Amino acid sequence: MEKLNSSVVFITGASSGIGEACAFAFAREGARLLLSARRLNLLEEMKPRLLESGAAGVHNFALDVRDRAAVENAIASLPGEWQAIEVLVNNAGLSRGLDKLYQGKPEDWDEMIDTNVKGLLYVTRAVVPGMVARGKGHVISLGSTAGEITYPNGAVYCATKAAERAINDGLREDVLGTPVRVTSVDPGMVESDFSLVRFKGDSERAAKVYQGLIPLTPADVADAIVSAGEHSILAAHRREISYVFVDLRGFTAFTDGAEPEEVEAVLSHELSHVAHRDVAVMTIASGLGMIARPNGVRLA
Repeated sequence: MEKLNSSVVFITGASSGIGEACAFAFAREGARLLLSARRLNLLEEMKPRLLESGAAGVHNFALDVRDRAAVENAIASLPGEWQAIEVLVNNAGLSRGLDKLYQGKPEDWDEMIDTNVKGLLYVTRAVVPGMVARGKGHVISLGSTAGEITYPNGAVYCATKAAERAINDGLREDVLGTPVRVTSVDPGMVESDFSLVRFKGDSERAAKVYQGLIPLTPADVADAIVSAGEHSILAAHRREISYVFVDLRGFTAFTDGAEPEEVEAVLSHELSHVAHRDVAVMTIASGLGMIARPNGVRLA
């Protein structure tokens, strides 16, 4: 379908799970894929299949998002044709252990905080200035319902996802008045390598997490992420109106200089195929402030 018109999409942690699913979903839409992961060999194995799936190009590189200098150098040294990142998918993240807080392992805490919080900050800080300068871009970060509701034995992981939510919300406020969009996609339980990583390769224990449940799949989450990225790119090509998905339960629209009724009309038309969505329209008066007007519209 090539809806993304060869736009550069950068996905971190793209070698497996949700990141891998996002890579193939964006490939089917004709994107140019900039993929990073610690396991470069897995990315290279994916490359021929991504091109067969429709990717307009693939550029892979090894990256551990915990390494700030490596992140800065990787983005600064990208080949010229890959520097104009239009969509950033902050997917790299993990969980370690499932212990009571007072019995937890500090090394597990460090790995989660360094990856899920500091890694998110390092990548975002390296990429977003270019988006602002070019006047185009969309940051999509993978959150979790764990960022809203803390569960037993998961305090530190849940804290990192609460931090992701706060960072995402803060970034959205910081780029108001620019065309850059910001989105958090916050799924619940997803059957992937997540639990296998959490339990450090204990497949039997990981399998028990999903017993008696029908969890989401990585493809389900990738579909939401691609929809968000695709809509923002198409909107940017058409007019200065953008909108973002907020944790899969609604939409928020941001626009410069348009009347709320105009934005509402556009959203109602663009998103009429999405069921059970509440829409809140916010207008920004030429950077002088923000007026929020929840309109109570439910799309059918």
